[in-house]
Amino acid sequence: MGVMYLSEEGLSKLKCDLEKLTKVERPAISKQIAEARDKGDLSENAEYHAAKEAQGMLEMKISRLRESLVNSRLVDKNKIDTTSVQLMNKVKIKNKNNNQVMEYFLVAETEANLKEGKIAITSPIAKGLLGKKVGDVVDVRIPSGTIRFEIIGISL
Repeated sequence: MGVMYLSEEGLSKLKCDLEKLTKVERPAISKQIAEARDKGDLSENAEYHAAKEAQGMLEMKISRLRESLVNSRLVDKNKIDTTSVQLMNKVKIKNKNNNQVMEYFLVAETEANLKEGKIAITSPIAKGLLGKKVGDVVDVRIPSGTIRFEIIGISL
């Protein structure tokens, strides 16, 4: 896994998720395993095997989150440039095909949430906008074809 750049909000969420998994979900699964173990023969105990499998999946999630935290770097908002599109910028664009205006906040993959207007820096639209300036018209290749956008504004 490579370096992942996050906002303070994204880093905080990652830490909260890890804490919930380790302090709430891990003990709950351990309790389920203990209860299932008390029911007798483990070779034919479906509850026990299901709980052990859930424990394995949980430990894998915890491991991935820890790895993400180790590889995370906090982006200093004071050092973000708005002369061209980059990570942590809010970009206002106009679809040249239908004149619809949209605004997206470019974030790391782990912070992406389309309902909140946050798109991953690795998405086709974000990739097409990176490095461009206000007034630039770009053709962005998406799975269903190509869309032409004009960059109207870049802000924090």
